[in-house]
Amino acid sequence: MTVVGTIESLWRYPVKSMAGQELETAYMGFAGVYGDRLYAFQSSEAVPGFPYLTAREQRQMLRYRPRFKHPDLASAPPNLAEASSEAPGLTPVYADRDGLGVEIETPAGDVLALDDPKLAERLNENIGRKHELSLLRSDRAMTDCRPLSLCSLATVTQLEEETGKPVDKRQFRANVYLNLDSGSGFAEDAFIGKRLQIGEKVVVSVLERDPRCALITLHPDTAERDPAILTHVSKAHDGMTGVYAAVLIEGSFSKGDSITLLD
Repeated sequence: MTVVGTIESLWRYPVKSMAGQELETAYMGFAGVYGDRLYAFQSSEAVPGFPYLTAREQRQMLRYRPRFKHPDLASAPPNLAEASSEAPGLTPVYADRDGLGVEIETPAGDVLALDDPKLAERLNENIGRKHELSLLRSDRAMTDCRPLSLCSLATVTQLEEETGKPVDKRQFRANVYLNLDSGSGFAEDAFIGKRLQIGEKVVVSVLERDPRCALITLHPDTAERDPAILTHVSKAHDGMTGVYAAVLIEGSFSKGDSITLLD
C-alpha cells in the first residue's frame, strides 16, 4: 500500500446540473455520495437514453443553488450506526423524501420548492422549444456513467498552462478533487484498473477516464461559455479529464484524508 495524496475537497450536486455543495465530510455508498444527483428534471425534449434537462440546454441551471431543508439528515443515512454495527456491515438506507427535501435559491435570489411549478417555468426561459419537465428522485445518484468522479488539481493546473486561460476546477463537477503527491497533471489516469482507499474505510475501483462534454465550457458562477477548454481537451487529451470509479467498500471520508493505492 502506498499513500499517493490527499482529498483537497469533496462535492455533491443534489440536483443534476445545478450548483454543487462543498462538504467537509461525505458518506460514500455503493450508489454514490449520499445526496448526490438525488434529483433531476426529466425533459420531454430529451432522448430516451438520457432523459434529463441539463446545463447543456439551459446553461443557467448552473446558477441555481440547491440546499437540503434538513442538513443534518442529509449528511449521512439515518440508520448508519445501526447498519454498520451489524456484521459484516450492512448497507444503510436513505432518509425519506421529507428528510431529504430540497429547496432552490434562484439566480435572482428568491427561494423556491423543488416541485414548485414556478421553478419549471424559470428553467424553460430563453431556451427555445419549451420542455415539459417532471421531477425525478432516485437513491442511486443520477450520474452520467459511474457513481464517483475524481479529478486532481494538478490536472486543472496543467490545463490552465496548456490553454493559457484560467480554469475553475468546478467546471469538471467532480465529487472528489485530489492533491496527488506526484504533482503531475493527469496522474489519476495511472489508477485505472486499480483500487484506492479513501480515508480509513472507503475503497473504490478506478474504472475509466471521464469523457467530457460542453458542461466544462461553462463557468460555474456566471454560466458564461468558453468553448476553448473543450476544444483543447478533445484534441490534446482524447476528450477526457479525470476518472470514474465504482465503490467496493462503503463508508465516510473527509477533506484532508489520505488516498492510498492498494494495488
